Amino acid sequence: MSAAIRVRPPRELRATRRPRSHRCWGHLVAAPLWPLHGANLGTLLRTCDAVGACLAVPPFRWVDEAVARGNTLRRPGCVHRVGSPLRWLAAERAAGTRILGVELADEAVRLGDLPAARGRTVVLLGHESTGIPPEALDHLDAAVEIPMVGHGHSLNVAVAGSLVLYKLAGLL
Repeated sequence: MSAAIRVRPPRELRATRRPRSHRCWGHLVAAPLWPLHGANLGTLLRTCDAVGACLAVPPFRWVDEAVARGNTLRRPGCVHRVGSPLRWLAAERAAGTRILGVELADEAVRLGDLPAARGRTVVLLGHESTGIPPEALDHLDAAVEIPMVGHGHSLNVAVAGSLVLYKLAGLL
């Protein structure tokens, strides 16, 4: 007979986690810079909080509302607003940041083979239908592929970003 699974109460869980939210560790940054559906942004921010990452968002007017829509955090998350996505990516790369694109590519690293991030890493996310724009691909250090066995072409941006962030944070 197997042992019963004990579910930890919220008070016990809080005691094992960090006492307050992080400001900006600057280690991992999720960058959905070409969002198609705003609902994914708040969900991705919740994952960023869970793994100690930040969220970089484009300068569109509707982004603040979209981030708030799916966000259930009790405290503000770490959100960086990016002016020109291509200029921001170039500056990040020039500063030594590793830029990984979640994209289907011949040279892509399978998610299961992706090592934990050892330095500042940006996870660049395109949108579900067209992916990362061709002009941004030159800024990538590597591509990460999430294997799929079904008929769909891609996962939703929040799910794909969450999987990659957990792997880079060393939590999977």
